[in-house]
Amino acid sequence: MKDTATGKTVLLTIRGLTIEGRSDETWSEIVKGVDITLHKGEVLGLIGESGAGKSTIGLAAMGFARDGCRISGGTIDFDGIDLRAATKDERRALRGKRIAYVAQSAAASFNPAHRLMDQYCEAPVQHGVMSRAEAERDAVELYRRMQLPNPDEIGFRYPHQVSGGQLQRAMTAMAMSCRPDLIIFDEPTTALDVTTQIEVLSAIRDIVAQFDTAAIYITHDLAVVAQMADRIKVLLKGEEVEEADTRTMLATPREDYTKSLWAVRSYARPVQPPVTDAVPVVSVRGVTAGYGAVDILKNINFDIHRRRTVAVVGESGSGKSTAARVITGLLTPRQGEVLFDGEPLPSDYRRRSRDQLRQAQMIYQMADTALNPKLRLRELIGRPAQMYLGLQGKALSERIRGLLDLIELEPDAYIDRLPSELSGGQKQRIGIARALAAEPQFIICDEVTSALDQLVAEGILKLLDRLQSEFELAYMFITHDLATVKSIADEVVVMQNGRVVEQGPKDEMFQPPHDPYTELLLSSVPEMDPDWLTRLLQERRNKAEA
Repeated sequence: MKDTATGKTVLLTIRGLTIEGRSDETWSEIVKGVDITLHKGEVLGLIGESGAGKSTIGLAAMGFARDGCRISGGTIDFDGIDLRAATKDERRALRGKRIAYVAQSAAASFNPAHRLMDQYCEAPVQHGVMSRAEAERDAVELYRRMQLPNPDEIGFRYPHQVSGGQLQRAMTAMAMSCRPDLIIFDEPTTALDVTTQIEVLSAIRDIVAQFDTAAIYITHDLAVVAQMADRIKVLLKGEEVEEADTRTMLATPREDYTKSLWAVRSYARPVQPPVTDAVPVVSVRGVTAGYGAVDILKNINFDIHRRRTVAVVGESGSGKSTAARVITGLLTPRQGEVLFDGEPLPSDYRRRSRDQLRQAQMIYQMADTALNPKLRLRELIGRPAQMYLGLQGKALSERIRGLLDLIELEPDAYIDRLPSELSGGQKQRIGIARALAAEPQFIICDEVTSALDQLVAEGILKLLDRLQSEFELAYMFITHDLATVKSIADEVVVMQNGRVVEQGPKDEMFQPPHDPYTELLLSSVPEMDPDWLTRLLQERRNKAEA
């Protein structure tokens, strides 16, 4: 169908979309009368804070509602097909072939029992698009375009054998396997470092343009959506706030809520004074470690002092998480040692005392997979307090309630909830409370804001800052988000290929001259300019040709 106003072919039309969610047998509206018109080859950006309905609308564009939700009103027309009236078989024939979905959490979406190649080939073979041999060749080509290492080999690994960033790229390639007419990208670069993100965004743009594919691009990263979307729709609590073409939206947003999104992430904690003579809480000394015969870490050294945050940055595979595994005793180094308050720690956590285990805790990147879905919050928070502090009965109950107060969640309202009854930001707060329950001196924060929208992420950073001041905590902050580094770090350690290439106070690290790799990281941070990615890619092509 042609749009008479633009002359373009309309692929997707949604009118008056209403979606309800169920809680305790009561249904309430979570998406309230949203309209979407998407043309062939066009990219629509959906933005808004957690709970705005972005992912729910994206799934509805496939005629799908997740468990506990139902599409209760409106029309969804995909290329002349009424998805609400279509049978299950008709919708199933479209999904994967003509409409594809790239989920936010690849780790939770891949089948852990099957190799990446088998999962890639499933859709094109079942839909009759390609033979198995053709699909395998196509997978290798798309893996190469997604900048995956060893594209000829990586498809024969299991999901747990690749990094989170690599898995997200493999999922993006898999969604493109049938060359669909419409792709729903639900935060597809959340788990990626800035250098990898550039390559993936470039590949997505190229493939969308090459195959005239339409896309709904869901993200909380405004700088990213500026590079990808032709138009942007802003959502709040299931309702449309405003919509405009990308350049107009960035230059002159009309609504106060949109302006607040543009202004967020201005938070920056005061840098703590440098420490010159105190004994570090954690010292990593000459550590070399790896898996099998391969060294991932190569003679790394850094210190983390009380009341200070050391951000460890680097692209996927640089060794950030491996360093955390060595510090926590989950991976024994081949050489070197980890000191805690100046004393060597046993390299294997099983040989550490209960008090040594208590002193170092972790907050994980994906709260969805880090919290046991069958346990209520009182159990999730209470178990570390029982195990490490021996609390029972009334003392334990008071400790749990105190921790909920500390993370700014009302105890009476939340203590008996399951993780499924929380937003993403609330789940991350529970991860923080669980770490604090052991009363540690040192906490490893592993990409704790990467899956959160910018308003929620800012709240988490402020919470971590307040808790650090209150309890004199030392933080190791693993992140690929340099905006987060600028917000919260005192010192920065830059890692590449298992080595520390540069480290020092944050203010010095963001001032030239830089190590060439640090310069690459800094130049890869997206800007709120629709031409930024095009300009950056051209500059890099020019340098390569020079």
